[in-house]
Amino acid sequence: MLERFAALSEAERSARFSLWERLAMLEPGPRRRFLAGLPARLRGAFLSDWYCRARRAQIGPDGDWRIWLIMAGRGFGKTRAGAEWVLGLAEQPALRIALVGPTDEEARAVMVEGASGILACAGRSEPPQWEPSLGRLTWPSGSRATLYSGAHPDGLRGPEHDFAWCDEVAKWARAEAAWDNMSFGLRRGARPQVLATTTPRPTPLMRRLAALPGVAVTRGRTADNAVLAESFVEHVTALYGGTRLGRQELDGELIDDAEGSLWPRALIERCRAGTAAGDIAVKRVVVAVDPPVSVGGDACGISVCALGEDGIGYVLEDATVAGLRPEGWAQAVAAAAARWHADRVVAEGNQGGAMVESVLRGAAVNLPVKIVHARHGKVARAEPVAALFEGRRAKFAGAFPELEDQLAGLTSGGGYEGPGRSPDRADAMVWALTELMLGKKRAEPRITVF
Repeated sequence: MLERFAALSEAERSARFSLWERLAMLEPGPRRRFLAGLPARLRGAFLSDWYCRARRAQIGPDGDWRIWLIMAGRGFGKTRAGAEWVLGLAEQPALRIALVGPTDEEARAVMVEGASGILACAGRSEPPQWEPSLGRLTWPSGSRATLYSGAHPDGLRGPEHDFAWCDEVAKWARAEAAWDNMSFGLRRGARPQVLATTTPRPTPLMRRLAALPGVAVTRGRTADNAVLAESFVEHVTALYGGTRLGRQELDGELIDDAEGSLWPRALIERCRAGTAAGDIAVKRVVVAVDPPVSVGGDACGISVCALGEDGIGYVLEDATVAGLRPEGWAQAVAAAAARWHADRVVAEGNQGGAMVESVLRGAAVNLPVKIVHARHGKVARAEPVAALFEGRRAKFAGAFPELEDQLAGLTSGGGYEGPGRSPDRADAMVWALTELMLGKKRAEPRITVF
C-alpha cells in the first residue's frame, strides 16, 4: 500500500486515501508521536470517527441536493458510505428513514447485518435496537429506519420519510415503480434527501437518475479503495480490465448502447479473441490512418489490424493520438508500422491526400503507403465491417475501451452517438479491415496442368 501511496499526486492521495490511512502509512515513530500528542478523549474519538477514516468520495457532497448517487465499482465502499450516512442522520430526533434494498433479504443481510452494514458500523456507541421480525431499527434519539424491497413497490406506497438510503438500485426487479413510490413518500421534514448506492447497469431507472438535473453524482472505481488487498485488485483487473464487464463492475461506468448500434456491446464482448495480440499467427498486417482535418482538432485515428492464418481479421492495437501536428501523428503511424511489421499503411486522403502521403513518407521513407478516398459516409463504410464481426470473421485481440465506445455509437440510421465529434478511431479500424478482408483479392500464382 505504501508504494501505491507514494506514486500518487497530493490531490490523488487526498481523494483516494482517508486521513486514517495516511496516518497508518507513517513510520511508527511519527505516528506514535502524533497520537500521543492528542488528549486521551480526542485520541479515542479520532481513532473511531468516520470522518477521519472515510475517503472524501464517501462523505456527502456539499450543496443543496435532493439525490446523491454513488455509482461506483465493487469494493469501492458504497455500503459503508450508506450505513455511516444513515448513522449520522439518526443522531437527530424522531426522523423516519427508508432503507430500500433489491429484496427484503438483501436489505437485511447487506444494509443492516452486513460486514459494512448499519449494525457493524454503529459499534458500541448507542447502537439501534434491531427488530428483524418488523424490519425496523430504532435509535435512542427516537429516529427509526424501516426496511423495504425494490421488488415490492406497494410497500413504499403510503409511508412518509425524511430520508432514504436505496442500495443497488440497478438490481431492483421493479425499479421505476419502487423509486416513484419512495419519492412520493419522501416528504417529511424541511429537506428530504435520498442516497442511492449502486454498481451501475444500463437500466431505465439508472438512465433516469444519471440524466436528472441537480443530482449529486459520485463516481469511483474498485481500485480507489486502498484497503482492498492489492492482489485482489490486480487479479480482477487482469481478468476484466477494459472489458464491458470490467468497466461496469470495477470502474463503475454506466455503459449503454445507442439505439440501432452497429456494434452493440454484447457483440463486442462476443468477439473477444481470447488470445493475446502477439500470439496470433498472421498473414498480413495493415495500419490504417484517419488523419485529422486541422491541427489540435479531432484526434488522428490509427488502427493496427491483421489477417490471421485462420482467415479471421483481428484488431491488434488502437494507436490513436491527439493534439499533434502532422509530423507528430505521422511519426506515431511509422512507429506502429514498425512495431507490428506492417505490410501496408492505408490513409484516408479526402482531406489533402498528397499532403497526407508526403507527411507519412517523410516520417519513414520506405513506408508502404496507400491513399484511399471515401465515396460513402463513415457509417455506410462501417456496415460491411460490422457484418464481419456478426459473422465471427473479425475479432478484438484485447480490450480497446475508447475504440469500443466509438463503435457502439455508430448507428444503422447513419448517425453517431459516441464520444467526441468524430469516430476517428472507429473509422481507422474500418479502413484497416476493409483493406484486409473486403478489398480486391490479390492474384495468387497457380500452376496449370495441360
